[in-house]
Amino acid sequence: MFSLKRALVPIIQHTQIFSVNAATVGIENFMGVAQVPIGIAGPLLIRGEHAKGEFKVPLATTEGTLVASYSRGMKALTLSGGVRCTVLADRMQRAPVFAFENALEARAFAAWIRLRHADIAKVAESTSKVAKLQCIDAYLASRLTFLRFSFWTGDAAGQNMVSRATSEACKWILANYQPLAGAGILNFYLEGNMATDKKHSQLNTLCTRGKRVVAEATIPRDILKKVLRTTPEQICEHINTENVGAMLAGVNNNGMHSANGITALFIATGQDVANVAESSAAIYHTEITPQEKDLYVSITLPSLIVATHGGGTGLPTQRECLEMLDCVGPGTVYKLAEIAAGTVLAGELSLQSAILSGDWVSSHEKFGRHR
Repeated sequence: MFSLKRALVPIIQHTQIFSVNAATVGIENFMGVAQVPIGIAGPLLIRGEHAKGEFKVPLATTEGTLVASYSRGMKALTLSGGVRCTVLADRMQRAPVFAFENALEARAFAAWIRLRHADIAKVAESTSKVAKLQCIDAYLASRLTFLRFSFWTGDAAGQNMVSRATSEACKWILANYQPLAGAGILNFYLEGNMATDKKHSQLNTLCTRGKRVVAEATIPRDILKKVLRTTPEQICEHINTENVGAMLAGVNNNGMHSANGITALFIATGQDVANVAESSAAIYHTEITPQEKDLYVSITLPSLIVATHGGGTGLPTQRECLEMLDCVGPGTVYKLAEIAAGTVLAGELSLQSAILSGDWVSSHEKFGRHR
């Protein structure tokens, strides 16, 4: 008889050393825990609406020099008076699709949905104490109507929450829709791939999935020179040039490496790491201030999916990291979102400056190769 434990004997020396309660980890065929080193970056001074003060940010990574690089960017931001952070939007989607005999019926169905929004919202929200339906956007193609349900989901990331809410809403729609002509709804799928769950899409960059957050700062010229060894002119010239490369490549952002800081913070704080696919989208922007000739810099994260409740956020080590950021308890998810955005901005500045000053490769050679 096959024995999973016997088959894994050569590799369980370290994976079976852990402090979590195996009965509560929520995983099938549990065999142990993957341990990822955690380093502390910062402190980072944040002047947000929800995150206020200095934060030491836990980053879980195996990449050498990453924590040091983020710390350097955080030092520049902190010495400049801190980073301002703002949450602009918050929504989570599920996007069912309905099929009809022809395009005319598909259009009539979309019009009916607009008229019945209140009824649909009542049914959807009955499935949760938290979920609130914000809007239902209809997208028509061929004889198909895609409905993109957008919900507010509190401190949870909310994918499962909105799936359940949308499922109940669709049951009500299927039971209550009366077509004016034709056969009505011929087919239905709960997800038509327009929520773009765990996939990047331009739709999410424009319309937001998760939290839309901006981190911005003005860095005096002397601090930029002293800490990051570059100038506002070099930064702006470089971003103008690399925007061309980003356009040619068709990437999901024009920054340096937003996925690095987001992934490291996600692992440390128990986020669903697959959401990096959407969360790493970023819009990096720089200007030279007209009077002082200092550097204004910002990063917009249009689809940052974070949570302080549910999923892996309750695991012991991840909970400790969230406690380190004071992001435990109701109403803390926007605080975590602002910390994430400030962290990403620090990393963008540091890597770009390393490229401009010629330190990028030499730093990795000296500190990041585990020699």
